[in-house]
Amino acid sequence: MKIAIGSDHAGFAYKQRLIPLLQELGHEVLDKGTHHAESCDYPFFIIPAAEAVACGEADRAIVLGGSGNGEAISANKVKGIRCALCWNDETAELSRRHNNANVLSLGERMIAYEVAERIVRIWLQTAFEGGRHERRIREIADYEQTGKLPAS
Repeated sequence: MKIAIGSDHAGFAYKQRLIPLLQELGHEVLDKGTHHAESCDYPFFIIPAAEAVACGEADRAIVLGGSGNGEAISANKVKGIRCALCWNDETAELSRRHNNANVLSLGERMIAYEVAERIVRIWLQTAFEGGRHERRIREIADYEQTGKLPAS
C-alpha cells in the first residue's frame, strides 16, 4: 500500500519514527513534509498528504500534529477524504470498519508513541465492514458533491 504522510513541527518526531515502521510493514511512503522540527503551518503539509489520497497517488495517508485536530480539519477539506482523529485502539478500528477512513490523524502531544504505533497498525490492518455503513459513506459523498442531504 502507498501511504502519504505529513506533519507540522509538533508531529515531526512521530512522523520520523513512523516512516521506517511503515516501510518495515511493506508500505511505500510518500513523505509530504515537514522535514524539520522548526515551527511551521500544518496546512502546507497536511493538505498535500490528503490530496495524494484524493487523486489516487496514495492509498491512504497519516497526518500528525500536536493535537491532531487541525490536521484532521485540514485533511477533511479535501474532497473525498474521510480523516479520523484517533487516540486509542477502538477509535482506530471503528474509523476503518464503520467510516472507511482513508486518512488517519494523530496528536503527538496527546498520546505516547507506543499508542500511536499500535493505532497505525490497527488502522492499516482493519477492513471496511460495508453493509449499512456503505449507505452512510455514500450519503456523505453525495452531500460533498451536491451540498444537499438526500431525502431520509
